[in-house]
Amino acid sequence: MTPFRYERASEIASAGASAAQPTAKFIAGGTNLVDLMKLQIETPAQLVDISRLPLDRIEETAGGLRIGALVTNSAAAVDMRVRRRYPLLAQAILAGASTQLRNKATTGGNLLQRTRCAYFYDTTKPCNKRVPGSGCAALEGLNRMNAVLGVSDHCIAAHPSDMAVAMTALDAVVETIAPDGSARTIPIDALYRPPGNTPHIETVLEPGELIVSVLLPPPPAGRQVYRKVRDRASFAFALVSVAAILDLDGDRVRAARVAFGGLSYKPWRSAEAEAALVGAPATRAAFDAAGTAALRNARGYGHNDFKIPLARRTLRATLTQAAGLA
Repeated sequence: MTPFRYERASEIASAGASAAQPTAKFIAGGTNLVDLMKLQIETPAQLVDISRLPLDRIEETAGGLRIGALVTNSAAAVDMRVRRRYPLLAQAILAGASTQLRNKATTGGNLLQRTRCAYFYDTTKPCNKRVPGSGCAALEGLNRMNAVLGVSDHCIAAHPSDMAVAMTALDAVVETIAPDGSARTIPIDALYRPPGNTPHIETVLEPGELIVSVLLPPPPAGRQVYRKVRDRASFAFALVSVAAILDLDGDRVRAARVAFGGLSYKPWRSAEAEAALVGAPATRAAFDAAGTAALRNARGYGHNDFKIPLARRTLRATLTQAAGLA
């Protein structure tokens, strides 16, 4: 591991100012960053420890919840307000990692965790996300875990978070504070930048801008379901996951929200699937049609071609469960 300086932040303003330096990084739970440092993928000259900042509470808002950036994944998943009003979020969090990791991983860190693309982790292979301009080995390589929606020929890495998929379906808003003290709110769907020809720039956050909380609006009507398809039952990243919220009016769909995980550079909200569902009968045929609409522009790269039909089937199964037809 490359030597680095360590600073424990005592206030948000000083933390942001320190982390705004080009070679500095925030650290809280460290469940992703420390691994990357050990592998020489991340080599920060300075770590700014924000774990003692007062950002570890879940608070009531006007009908919703504000989850502090330092709330651990375990604490968020077991909070009764989350479980009762946002069961989708609790289900997604509990589908991720292991109990030990969830006890350390934080809400803000989970949103900003980096891809698990094998070539990003292999420093002997070209990776535009790790070394800009070096190429993308995944395009012609073993790309089974890689993305099929919204990516480019410069990078096909998939975002690994489960929690972020549920938050996307719930229309969560990320609240940040910049080093100069200015605050802004970012819809979670707008937090992540498409790879284009600069896949190493992953979010719209500015240097030193700190996520301080995630705001959940009042819970939507309807049943919430999260389904994750993976290679083994625990501690595995999604091949495909689906977060669905389905509100029925009799036997027809009044409103629907659909977000996919494992398919794109970010949690992928599917406006196409939602449009296909609204007003349609709550039948497996209609759910299949929504899957076709959602994956119409998907592109496989060989080893991950299977993700496209798998995503359609996973959406159908998730919607079937949400509709009470399972």
